[in-house]
Amino acid sequence: QPQLTESGGESVQSGGSLRLSCAASGFAFEYYCMGWFRQSPGKEREAVAVIDDDGAPSYTESVKARFTITRDNAKNALSLQMNDLKPEDSAMYFCARMHSTTYSCQLDVTKYGVWGQGTQVTVSS
Repeated sequence: QPQLTESGGESVQSGGSLRLSCAASGFAFEYYCMGWFRQSPGKEREAVAVIDDDGAPSYTESVKARFTITRDNAKNALSLQMNDLKPEDSAMYFCARMHSTTYSCQLDVTKYGVWGQGTQVTVSS
């Protein structure tokens, strides 16, 4: 049974940094595109960053140059380093795995089928 568990979310001040982690189990992590997504109350879930099995990342425009997604296939681990955080980054952050290894890695929520429970990030001004 595939499972994803996020950690690292907390409350920080604007301009601060956080590192989110996601531990994966129950599937062949190294073959899947993985991603970080976020959702604020009243808003749709949106893609933040994704990374393919070779480690090539893609970012949504609003986090480019501030966030870095990485993966460690030996440890079945996904991370998101978030710098220069802004109040608009406040959200529940989710780690997710693509439905299939046959899809190309992309910033499309609908292509992801295994989700963690989320970790809350709150940025105060």
